[in-house]
Amino acid sequence: MTLMPLPTQVPDLEPDDRPVVISVEQISKKFCRKLRQSLAYGVQDIATDLVGGTRQSDRLRKDEFWALKDISFQLRRGDALGLVGTNGAGKSTLLRIISGLIKPDTGRVVIQGRIAPLIALGAGFNPILTGRENIYANMSILGLSTREIKQRFDEVIEFAEISDAIDSPVQTYSSGMAARLGFACAIYVEPEILLIDEVLAVGDTRFKAKCYRRLYELRRQGVAFILVNHNPQAILNTCDEAIYLNKGTLVSSGASEAIVTQYEKDLFYNGAERHPNQMIFPAKAAADSMGMDIRLLCFRNAQGEILPSLIVGKPMSFCVGVYSHDRFSGVTLHLKISKVGGEDNIGTVLYLSGENDNHFFDVPQGEHEIQLQLPYLGLIPGSYTMLVNLKRDSIYTFDVVASFRFTVLSDGKINQCRFYQPRSWELVKTSPDNTLH
Repeated sequence: MTLMPLPTQVPDLEPDDRPVVISVEQISKKFCRKLRQSLAYGVQDIATDLVGGTRQSDRLRKDEFWALKDISFQLRRGDALGLVGTNGAGKSTLLRIISGLIKPDTGRVVIQGRIAPLIALGAGFNPILTGRENIYANMSILGLSTREIKQRFDEVIEFAEISDAIDSPVQTYSSGMAARLGFACAIYVEPEILLIDEVLAVGDTRFKAKCYRRLYELRRQGVAFILVNHNPQAILNTCDEAIYLNKGTLVSSGASEAIVTQYEKDLFYNGAERHPNQMIFPAKAAADSMGMDIRLLCFRNAQGEILPSLIVGKPMSFCVGVYSHDRFSGVTLHLKISKVGGEDNIGTVLYLSGENDNHFFDVPQGEHEIQLQLPYLGLIPGSYTMLVNLKRDSIYTFDVVASFRFTVLSDGKINQCRFYQPRSWELVKTSPDNTLH
């Protein structure tokens, strides 16, 4: 499996000419569920190696399981690959094998180029040493000489934004400060390959945006990276290709949009039917419900007809069909809309809350539809994902849809814009007193 990015990312090389920087060939890794048994197997494996025996690495022993099984792919210069999957899918294990922290039981990994792993928060930092001392220690481990570290030291500090704490022990740093320092050290090593495992999930929003801008710049310079992030939006904004892992096996690989959609469908949709700009959810038994369930997400026109396509500037209503198992008061919706893909990494573009608008509903038992009426659609053309949260008194969550995908089209009258401005034009006759001189 060869994963190819958009050819525009590295304009000086054609896609087929770009060198392979990581080649993962049929790697598998097994672990033991019980500590005592795991230690016994470790001693047994060491003894086998000492006497020149052959391990049966392709077989499971008692209480062992495959954390990874027969994983293969290639990463080329300038590629950005996302890893998606639930906890325990094998994502972090895969990165640890690629970085050389652990060895696979079968298969091999071939690396061409300097690799900088950001696998754990503050990994490689000595908590007793100061930030300054850890910069020298960490970057030297990653292959830089003392002279090279001195040349880049000020840039690392400036990027990490921790100058006030640089001479304090790292154990006094917050998780966000440690992540900043680790990321800054890694990118100023000037690696050919970056491995990033959830470290960008901490810290403030502004610094995260700064990191993603830097990743975009590095990629244009030919740096390849693998990103693990439980936020699908981060994968979509950053990676053209993705791999979906489940219980150690490779489920699918390909364009990040398709892979994230498949992952979210398995994780969230629970049998929901997907149509253009519409989702229909199966009924839940009362025992499986939190009291009220989302059954339908769609857009309607003024006549109540479901809209298969959405046009910028047109009036419409966003509709949430619900089934209530009892009567509830204080029912409200929270909607968060994010743009899918693009180089701007702008994340959330619109947040709408019934609580903020002081709109709460009394919902009797049975089927109902909560409608958010929009005099015009202000989103610019593109693909979007919406988080829909059905709540009571803004505290109790009845139901949630983590990712409702929809697409906004243009009628040809809007482009190169960040938002749609409702407007009207008029010619006004002025009196002589109002005429400009």
